[in-house]
Amino acid sequence: MSLLLTPTTLGPLSLQNHMVMSPMTRSRAIGNVPNALMATYYGQRASAGLIVTEGIAPSPNGLGYARIPGLYSQAQVEGWKLTTAAAHAGGARIIAQLMHTGRVSHPLNMPAGSRVLAPSAIAAKGQMWTDQSQMQDQPVPEAMTAGDILAAIQEYVAASQHAIAAGFDGVELHAANGYLIEQFIRPTSNQRTDSYGGSIERRAKFVLELVDRVSTAIGSDKVGIRLSPFGTFNDMPLYDAMEEDYAYLAEQLGVRDILYVHVLDHSAGGAPPVPDAIKATFRQHISRLILAGGYTAERAEADLAAGRGDLIAFGVPFLANPDLPARFAAGAALNAPDFTTLYSADAKGYTDYPVLA
Repeated sequence: MSLLLTPTTLGPLSLQNHMVMSPMTRSRAIGNVPNALMATYYGQRASAGLIVTEGIAPSPNGLGYARIPGLYSQAQVEGWKLTTAAAHAGGARIIAQLMHTGRVSHPLNMPAGSRVLAPSAIAAKGQMWTDQSQMQDQPVPEAMTAGDILAAIQEYVAASQHAIAAGFDGVELHAANGYLIEQFIRPTSNQRTDSYGGSIERRAKFVLELVDRVSTAIGSDKVGIRLSPFGTFNDMPLYDAMEEDYAYLAEQLGVRDILYVHVLDHSAGGAPPVPDAIKATFRQHISRLILAGGYTAERAEADLAAGRGDLIAFGVPFLANPDLPARFAAGAALNAPDFTTLYSADAKGYTDYPVLA
């Protein structure tokens, strides 16, 4: 019998299966407000046990990409209610992923008065798409002051409270893929000399304060976090002490007993694989562990059966297959994704993928 397709629980949440729809940026939030088209997209995929949304900006300063949604205004809260209702109607639980992009940004993608902020004034290599001027170099960010750090933490807290008001079952702090939280964790992007820089205990201070403050605001059983050890996306090079640093994070997050830790292995996309020892360290410390990264149904079944994780997340397969659990159950072929429409603005390549007859 398939473990992947059987019901389970995640803390206080009852899930209809062990499958998680991974967070994937889709850039359909015109004016940064979630809309009915987005609700249709998530509702189509509500046969997942758990949906984690695309990255949602906790503040205007966190709006790195074109047309990404936020959770800092009442209009955004109302817009997200359409999506949470659609997900719940299909039986899924749904988590809001809070993503402050930090230095991975461009002023043309942000409202007037917003600031590109990061732990240190070090630009990320590469370019950023803007609707106005197409590809642009990523700018040198402002190094955050102590006041900026406190303000950012409060923005996450407020966005978490807005998420609960919008009907989400919890939030996921995006501490992966080279965005603001990971920019604090990694010594290549964090060269501060205050209490938020230096040793891993100091570089992890921002994320652990965030976890604690958001847990106090909405309950630790509504807080997850996503990490990408050994990920190199968005100019995050490897460094010698990475394994020890993520072991420290695993230990600290385990003590906090939040809803889950979500570990992303980027090797399917060409990054170095996350060593088995790191995954084992997370398994040792974390009571509810989600694994992600290039999974097939077969490998997911094997890792669940071996107890390596509690839930398995699928990204691209869910993008192109709204009915992915049914396809796995039937052993049916999967739709191929259209990568040319990933970040466009309309329904094509978004809500028009076929389902099984």
